[in-house]
Amino acid sequence: MAKKRKTKPEPSQSKKEARRQQAEANKKAAKAKILIALGSAVILIALLWAIFGNTATLQEWYVDEDGIMSYPTDRGIPEYDPMIVEYPGYYLDHINYSSRDAVISALLRIPNSSHPVPGILILPGATVSKEGEQGLSAELADMGYASMVIDQRNLGGVDFQLDGSLFQAGQEPTQHKMVFDALKAVDVMRQYPAIDPDNIAIIGISNGGRFAIIAAAIDPSINGVVGISTNGYDVESFIANDSNQVTENQTRFLRSIDPDTYLDRLPPRKLVMMHMINDSIIPLELAQVTYGKAGEPKVFYPVEGSGHGYNATMREVLEAELGLMFS
Repeated sequence: MAKKRKTKPEPSQSKKEARRQQAEANKKAAKAKILIALGSAVILIALLWAIFGNTATLQEWYVDEDGIMSYPTDRGIPEYDPMIVEYPGYYLDHINYSSRDAVISALLRIPNSSHPVPGILILPGATVSKEGEQGLSAELADMGYASMVIDQRNLGGVDFQLDGSLFQAGQEPTQHKMVFDALKAVDVMRQYPAIDPDNIAIIGISNGGRFAIIAAAIDPSINGVVGISTNGYDVESFIANDSNQVTENQTRFLRSIDPDTYLDRLPPRKLVMMHMINDSIIPLELAQVTYGKAGEPKVFYPVEGSGHGYNATMREVLEAELGLMFS
């Protein structure tokens, strides 16, 4: 009699289901690991691109082949530390704000008003501190305007040789950073509810006037610019006279720091220039050369006197021009 072969008992349905579910879980885990690996690779590639392949985005500054410097119009929410002191008729805010690799100090004067008022950024001349331009700031408050005066890097002084070397090495020159400092100051002013963010202009004095023209040209949201006792460098004449000795990179750098290079980017915003007839530092004729290169709308006011910088005799025309700029 043949022995009956014992058959292996079939696993229960619950065990089969458990195994099936385990197999599915293993497949999902494997897929997840693949996705994580792919995601990590994508992130790594993006980081490498940001660091090595897209330096313009990382640095947030650029000079094109024509020597035109540019910074982004959206510079992010500014970081600043205010300390407000109230006075009769106005309040004064002592501000430290971050700009590139530095902290810039400023004084913001805002007149008492029931509604937001236009704001004006003041860029002093070389060696002049923010405290040194509070006379002009007070006059602007009397006109009904808020104004911010900043301490420029090196108190407005420049080192052409050092900046040229930095540019040659692909690094951001200090004069470029000083333009960005002005743009960032405008961003700070726009954070104040007492200031109309759509009505902000720049006044630049002497060397500060050069940075003011470039900053206004770069940022089309700035209403206009007033240059007092200032002029461009007329580098095109220099380049033409020494065309065999000036390299292409040097040409780009020289153009990038010359306000004359940017004049055609101001319209339809107005350029206002004021200059003492017998200016003790910058001859009137040099200012007129820069003015002659600018397009409309523009106006030039020669003022009787021999000083350098803002003078109370300029107040009447300054008030009138600011009124038109903010109308």
